[in-house]
Amino acid sequence: MAVRESDAYANLLLPVRIERARLSEADAGLTTELTYGTLRLRGYYDRVIELAANRPAADIDPAILDVLRLACHQLLSMRVAQHAAVDEAVSLAKTVGSNSATGFVNGVLRTITRTPADVWHERALASAKTDDERLSLEFSHPQWVIRSFRQSLAAEDREDELEQLLAADNIPPHVSITALPGESSVAELDAHESEYSPVGATLDRGDPAKLDAVRHGTARVQDEGSQLAALALSRARPVAAGELWLDLCAGPGGKAALLAAEARVGGATLIANELVPARAQLVRNALQVFEPAPEVWEIDGTSIGDTHPERFDRILLDAPCTGLGALRRRPEARWRKQPKDVADLAELQLRLLRSAVRALKPGGILAYVTCSPHLGETRVAVQSVLRRDGSLRAIDTPEVLRGVTRVPLDLPEAEHVQLWPHRHGTDAMFIQLIEKLDESAE
Repeated sequence: MAVRESDAYANLLLPVRIERARLSEADAGLTTELTYGTLRLRGYYDRVIELAANRPAADIDPAILDVLRLACHQLLSMRVAQHAAVDEAVSLAKTVGSNSATGFVNGVLRTITRTPADVWHERALASAKTDDERLSLEFSHPQWVIRSFRQSLAAEDREDELEQLLAADNIPPHVSITALPGESSVAELDAHESEYSPVGATLDRGDPAKLDAVRHGTARVQDEGSQLAALALSRARPVAAGELWLDLCAGPGGKAALLAAEARVGGATLIANELVPARAQLVRNALQVFEPAPEVWEIDGTSIGDTHPERFDRILLDAPCTGLGALRRRPEARWRKQPKDVADLAELQLRLLRSAVRALKPGGILAYVTCSPHLGETRVAVQSVLRRDGSLRAIDTPEVLRGVTRVPLDLPEAEHVQLWPHRHGTDAMFIQLIEKLDESAE
């Protein structure tokens, strides 16, 4: 309900609620599956509810719809006893709705229990009027997101992987951990080495907070794709002592921590910047393991190129984006964004990118990163800046990562790197390294 009413982020709010409720590990796992599963498959469940209730989901009281979705997840996707799921839903309906609402909930759910889950699946898909609507119902993604994914895959001549990608978005990811260089090592972690990241490890199960290194802040929970985005910049070439690095949009601080560790090992200095005060505090928290901790600014990133021109040797621009590449771990994000958001964000991304270019020293390297595969947030943004500025050169980013990863990434021929959940087991991170040419050196 908090996600629906106040745009809360489930991955931030749920752990707090679980800890406050002092749930056992088993109950915490059940609660997580109930919450994430319901949010993830909301689109499919809404169609089943519409068919069972014989009315549009939009006409149902939002709080009652939440109850029905939660029950649908138990009835159609979990091994919860039907009578228990229905009884709990009716009890929940009493707390959020009227007496008549409880009868409605009971009736809809009794209708759903009379038909097997696979038959409901067939009925829901049969109600689709187009192929995109069928995919939207089968994999519970908005149709505009499906179209954007298809375009991004088609740009790699891999449009036939669309259903694999959509399916991968509905599989909760393993917990991935970064061992901060110079602070801890993968060997210290009770986990498997990551497939690609040389500083990464993967937990099959269990609470990562129970690992000593995670508790002490010398290792962090971080997607392997995010690790590779930071390492592409820090290991693009040998670090010269005295280099100054900038993480332009650093919140909440995961990549900043990895860059700070890499900078310390190489004799460089990192400055992190985050405009939003609450997120800036998260960055400070993420960096407090270092002594001294890197400086954290709270400056509008679009102006840093003017206030600090040609100051930084390396800049990470992890640009604000739709987050369509992280739908596995942020299940509600697929319903939160609209096509208009892409256009609004693309304008901001370009302004930040141009500011980063101005702040970059001649000869310096910029990493443009988004957690989205949408072409408007990735290739289009990079190409726009490269076309307008003759002082910039796209670096062969796949070649850089070939020198970083444990095993080669499956990538098409291109100067950028686009990671994918279904192909690489990471978030769909886009990474493009750009060099500002040093004309004086010529």
